[in-house]
Amino acid sequence: MELNKIIETYIAHHLGVKREGNVVTAHVPVEHIVAVCNDLYFEHKLQLKTLTATDEREQGEGFKIFYVFGVPGENIFVVPFIQLINKQEFPSITKEIHGASGYERKIRSFFGLEPVGHPQPQQILLHENWPADLFPLRKDFNGQERPVEANTPYEFQRVEGEGIYEIPVGPVHAGIIEPGHFRFSVAGEEIILLEAKLGYTHKGIEKLFETLPLEKKVRLSERVSGDTSFTHSLAFCQAVEKLAGMDILFSELERLANHFNDIGFIMSDTGYSFGGSHGARLRERVMQWNERLAGSRFLRGVNAIGGVTRDITPDVGNKLLADLKKLWTDFHQVIEISENSSSLLNRLQGTGKLDARIALDHGVTGLAGRAVGLEHDARIDYPYAAYDRLQFTIALENEGDVRSRLYVRIKEVYSSMAIMRQSLEKMADGEIRVAGEATLKPDSHAIGIAEGWRGDIVYFVVTNSVGSITRVDVRDPSFINWTVLGHAAKDNVIPDFPLINKSFNLSYSGNDL
Repeated sequence: MELNKIIETYIAHHLGVKREGNVVTAHVPVEHIVAVCNDLYFEHKLQLKTLTATDEREQGEGFKIFYVFGVPGENIFVVPFIQLINKQEFPSITKEIHGASGYERKIRSFFGLEPVGHPQPQQILLHENWPADLFPLRKDFNGQERPVEANTPYEFQRVEGEGIYEIPVGPVHAGIIEPGHFRFSVAGEEIILLEAKLGYTHKGIEKLFETLPLEKKVRLSERVSGDTSFTHSLAFCQAVEKLAGMDILFSELERLANHFNDIGFIMSDTGYSFGGSHGARLRERVMQWNERLAGSRFLRGVNAIGGVTRDITPDVGNKLLADLKKLWTDFHQVIEISENSSSLLNRLQGTGKLDARIALDHGVTGLAGRAVGLEHDARIDYPYAAYDRLQFTIALENEGDVRSRLYVRIKEVYSSMAIMRQSLEKMADGEIRVAGEATLKPDSHAIGIAEGWRGDIVYFVVTNSVGSITRVDVRDPSFINWTVLGHAAKDNVIPDFPLINKSFNLSYSGNDL
């Protein structure tokens, strides 16, 4: 879409507009930002992909807040932004666009900018021992110094009434699950309210992005969420430079391994051990292929600026293609047998149901959104690599319960195998990586998006006047989808919560940046 057409369709002509690749920025007066965002979201039906801030006070530019809206089908991002000079308040858009809530709270916690009118602006991710007046994503914050320990009590939501009591779970859990605190308000065994308190794995990822050299930034992106190492680094690299088509195979292998794992665990949590054991077995077969192709079971070290570091020879490709056919048959048989278990299906049906309206209001992404019929997938909406040359459909269900989330995974397994077969059959010869140092445009903004197995991953990258990266905002799908877990758990019983939680299988690490 040409710039003039974008302005005519989405942006007022009097605003200062700049196009950088697939990113169109528009400087909006602070007092108009709510109206502009409402127009893009409600009138043009654009998706709010992320909302973030930068500290540009050293350049005399104050703080800037960027509202990233995606235009599906056009592979364009419309990004209105506001500038705060000598002020630290901005108008909240949360009352109109509920999905903005977590982003605005994060900006408040990490930049010290106040979203005026936000209905619930308390601190997010940073914990009680963090000083209330210290903001780690400001440029004058020294990440090498340990801050003075504070003690600010965290106020959980409370439900009053006869017979209501609270059950605290975590943050330390049995097994190897990451830490997160769940506070249940229950009447008997029925869940009346669930509030999740996260941030226990916060590790300063976005601050580290400011200081590391470029190649180490790629390695850092692989460690945002360990089970999505490849697709996180893919999204980051896309924000810096267009990649080759090879990454389709690795991304779909990552999707396969995690879906096999979750399908098995969901069945296992119902007591159906047959499905659980075979899910783990199928995942291991994929992980062994990861090791063989990439030298890493989690596909680390594959992505690089300008391409990928690993090639797939025709011989290895043919062997993978042959094994995919066997894997398809194996998986199909497991699902056929599992579908004959009435106790399994009865346990999944109607459990942990998420209302489609709630999912839409919160901007739910990925498989959780597709399980309520939201037809969004970055591989189709914002095609990258060679996805636009492949044939596949978006896996959809409509009920929003555990069964729906399971069947979205099952459908995506079949879809991933079909994508990989097409990719292997169409794979062309050529350079897998462009040699040389990457030269980045100065004073620019870039967006990388890739569909991880949980949902779309978004990287927003900013450079300074000499072309150095000064800000990397990371949006993992878990940051959005954690907000609806309590809605899905409501009116269910406590023993069903592990099953509901596993059906979302959200990343603590990907959320706690």
